Amino acid sequence: MAAVDLVDETYVVVERGIIAAVIADPQRWQTWWPGLTLTVFMDRAQEGLRWTVTGELVGTSEVWLESVANGVIVHYYLRADPTTPGSAVIARRLPDSHRGRREIDRIRRRHALAWKRTVWALKDELEGERSLRAPGDR
Repeated sequence: MAAVDLVDETYVVVERGIIAAVIADPQRWQTWWPGLTLTVFMDRAQEGLRWTVTGELVGTSEVWLESVANGVIVHYYLRADPTTPGSAVIARRLPDSHRGRREIDRIRRRHALAWKRTVWALKDELEGERSLRAPGDR
């Protein structure tokens, strides 16, 4: 099991095609995931992307876009291990100790908070003044 195993779901009131185009823009990836290099290994079009991850972490990541009502649930997954110093691809196993667990917790928390800031900013950008309404509401 990967040392960093993040799962997140955020609802965004926007058409799936719009958010899919934003997620597929490689110009944004470096801003969203600094220290990581993402390489697409599965382009699922409007359903999202899957990447291999190298850099500070080595593993996989995915954004799956699920249409629900008048919006999209953005499912985010990051499963990766920290890399050894000087390598972008060799996983570093931390000792099973208090110190090792604290370091993994710091890495996991940093990536979880960075993703929440990213997805909330994306939500603000794409939703604008939209609001959640049931079909047929005015």
